[in-house]
Amino acid sequence: TMNVEHEISLLVEEIRRLGTKNADGQVSVKFGVLFADEKCANLFEALVGTLKAAKRRKIIAYQGELLLQGVHDNVDIMLLQD
Repeated sequence: TMNVEHEISLLVEEIRRLGTKNADGQVSVKFGVLFADEKCANLFEALVGTLKAAKRRKIIAYQGELLLQGVHDNVDIMLLQD
């Protein structure tokens, strides 16, 4: 089985690497940026699944339930904890 905690910690690192801080000091990244990134593509077998798991654990937040490439490229994924 995949280690979900490990996947989530990798996801947090990638959001920090690719994202930008907003006025509140929260880091956010567009789903499209994350999805299109070559390193992320190689790291995550199921990026959307990892995002959902992280959202359930209140580590990240984004609008909607399921993110789809293309359709949701402009959705912001916010890092809730540092």
